[in-house]
Amino acid sequence: MEGASAVPGSLLPDVHRGLPFPAPPTQAALLSGSYLYYHYGCDGVDDRGWGCGYRTLQTLCSWLVGAGAGPGGSPGPVPSLPALQRALVEMGDKPPAFAGSRDWIGTVEAALCVDHFFGVPCKIVHSPRGSGLAGQVGALYAHFQGGGGPVMLGGDADSSSKGLLGVCSVPAGPHLLVLDPHYYQGARGLGREGMQAAGWVRWQGLASFDPASFYNLCLPQFRRDAGDSAGEN
Repeated sequence: MEGASAVPGSLLPDVHRGLPFPAPPTQAALLSGSYLYYHYGCDGVDDRGWGCGYRTLQTLCSWLVGAGAGPGGSPGPVPSLPALQRALVEMGDKPPAFAGSRDWIGTVEAALCVDHFFGVPCKIVHSPRGSGLAGQVGALYAHFQGGGGPVMLGGDADSSSKGLLGVCSVPAGPHLLVLDPHYYQGARGLGREGMQAAGWVRWQGLASFDPASFYNLCLPQFRRDAGDSAGEN
């Protein structure tokens, strides 16, 4: 289908499965359902340096496809990078020259695309510069406990887009389960355990996020049965 993302066999599903918590948690919540791990170059497009937002968005879209989001419960395919750029131009968010460019996107553009392709609105949660992400832990617990899927995280000083797959509370403080789209190789050659060992999916303490950066969270407002979870560790 035109505009569909190529889905090579190298794409791995649910790369967080089996990853241990950083310590025995007093509370934890992980995404429900299943997703595919989109990352730099996974479809043959070398998008290193500019494509992390698109790849995180594609991971969100893969979860929506699996969850049956879309008109009448009939989701379309995960959109390709060109399709995402064309959609933003058609919506009037970007000028015509944006299509075919190497311009990056953030959480606001991701929210527009999720609504455009799947009819699912997104909630944007803002953490001001210097406040960190501690104030959003409650919102993330509510999202994942309610059957939500991957969340997109973006910032300014920390401009590298990331996916969030869960949250846990341990004695050292809250940690977020981060999915990093900056990997550039064939993921299936490394495998799930290799991706975890290399830190491409990892638990990250709040103190390790850049205190000089503001952060935005993009939370798609689509839920599936929270009992149908890909989150068992």
